[in-house]
Amino acid sequence: MSVTIDGTAMVCRSAVLGDGTTVGPYAVIGEGVKLGAGCEVGSHAALSGPFTAGMGCRFFPFVSIGTEPQDLKYHKEPTDLLMGEENTFREFVTVNRGTIGGGGVTRIGSRNFFMAYSHVAHDCQVGDGTIFGNGATLAGHVRVEDFANVGAFSGVHQFCRVGKHAFIGGYSVITQDALPFVKSVGNRAEAYGINTIGLERRGFAESEIGALKRAYRILFQSGLNTSQALERIESEIKGSSEVAYLVDFIRTSERGVIK
Repeated sequence: MSVTIDGTAMVCRSAVLGDGTTVGPYAVIGEGVKLGAGCEVGSHAALSGPFTAGMGCRFFPFVSIGTEPQDLKYHKEPTDLLMGEENTFREFVTVNRGTIGGGGVTRIGSRNFFMAYSHVAHDCQVGDGTIFGNGATLAGHVRVEDFANVGAFSGVHQFCRVGKHAFIGGYSVITQDALPFVKSVGNRAEAYGINTIGLERRGFAESEIGALKRAYRILFQSGLNTSQALERIESEIKGSSEVAYLVDFIRTSERGVIK
């Protein structure tokens, strides 16, 4: 397979483009960029390195991917952006490389969908299968786990976590960890129950969703404090890996969780 580069595009000689990759008009691909096979770089897209993407990633017009972190402590140190396969970045999405103080790497998994104007800041760690609505923004050092959904124009404070299958409603402000499997909505965000529809769409069994709902009720409707509620969940709900993960997520939280 061949690589197709529009005559108006600017591609650094050191850039590595996988077989079948296409580069549109006026796109700019800088030094240290490595793209896997079958990637699509739209018109006026700007990709800066060091930056490595797996096969099948799509970069729509006017994205800015792999640029320096927006951090005053950054002084041109070599840092990186690494991502997996089949990620989609719609118009005007921005993703920054890492900082030395945050580990040096911004990392994105595979099959994620970033809608227009969303932003991933330095040192963020994004899992697989996530969806970012238009204008959704991650501050630095945020961790977003698999299949989470961050709604349009929502902002996530630095060092927060967004758990697996979490749903962040549009225009929400996240200043603590957003619980996995739970809908967190508002400014400041509050928890509004298990993300039932999202879990059903992902093929969760009714029994698993029922166990998560029971755990949620113990956490928020039993009148127990958090430690007591977690102990009761562990004693009453056994055999559920998802409930066990929810309990561990809360116990390992450094910023506290949204309630």
